[in-house]
Amino acid sequence: MVQLNKNEFNEKIFTRINNLIHDYNLINEHEMIAVALSGGKDSVLTLYALKNYQNYLDFDLVAISVDEGIEGYRQHGIDAAIDNAEKLDIELIQKSFKTEEGFSLDDIYSGFKSACIPCGVFRRNILNKTAYELGADKIATGHNLDDEIQSFLMSFARGDLIKFSKFGPQLDVIHPKLIPRIKPLWNTPEKEVGTWAILNDINIHLDECPYSHLSLRAKIKEFLNNNEDKYPGIKNNIMESFQKILTFESDIPSNLNECRLCGEPTSSDICKACELKKLISENHECHI
Repeated sequence: MVQLNKNEFNEKIFTRINNLIHDYNLINEHEMIAVALSGGKDSVLTLYALKNYQNYLDFDLVAISVDEGIEGYRQHGIDAAIDNAEKLDIELIQKSFKTEEGFSLDDIYSGFKSACIPCGVFRRNILNKTAYELGADKIATGHNLDDEIQSFLMSFARGDLIKFSKFGPQLDVIHPKLIPRIKPLWNTPEKEVGTWAILNDINIHLDECPYSHLSLRAKIKEFLNNNEDKYPGIKNNIMESFQKILTFESDIPSNLNECRLCGEPTSSDICKACELKKLISENHECHI
């Protein structure tokens, strides 16, 4: 087994991230960047990488954590988020489904084919609203190379061509209330993220979400990992093909409305979060 040199590995991974930020102009001078901090390895590396990038560019950092309300799972992630934010002296804003929406994911997941459906919608909604209230210019997420490939294949399998416009290391501003996302780990393999956390003895949340096995993403992730073991380099080949096929030009509707119920940006009359809350309310009434 090859013995990794911690300093050399850190330099390699941070140089790659720094180059991505620079090449795609992900962060500009004096911007405020809100890091979506779950406490998992990807979001924690994103936090450390952006803290490191402050050595090269003057910008502000804040972190946002969202407690979805998953008993026996989520608290460790919140604890890891608090610990790492404190170590780096970065303000952490804590939100939860319970306080923001009035229910936890455990309360409502059974009404959906996959818990990932309401989880993703409400988490994104809370992150966006919080970042907007803070005056953040961008939200930095921990999406790594593996995540991007999985999302690409999921959209491909579903024939969801509109989702292709959300790929790439950054999204454009398309509505004043919709904070654009950046992905500093966009070309960093998941395996290297885990290696970084272990080499540097970083406090991270390692457990798999108990609901994740029900998702299409989990099945595609398993498929990719199995084939990467058999045919090393297949993930990079997919990513390179993906980069050649897509130009990252946005096909997202530029004429977004504001939800008539909550005022959040939406391409419809009512946003997805409000649609789901209406469905949850109806399901709750049916069980009374």
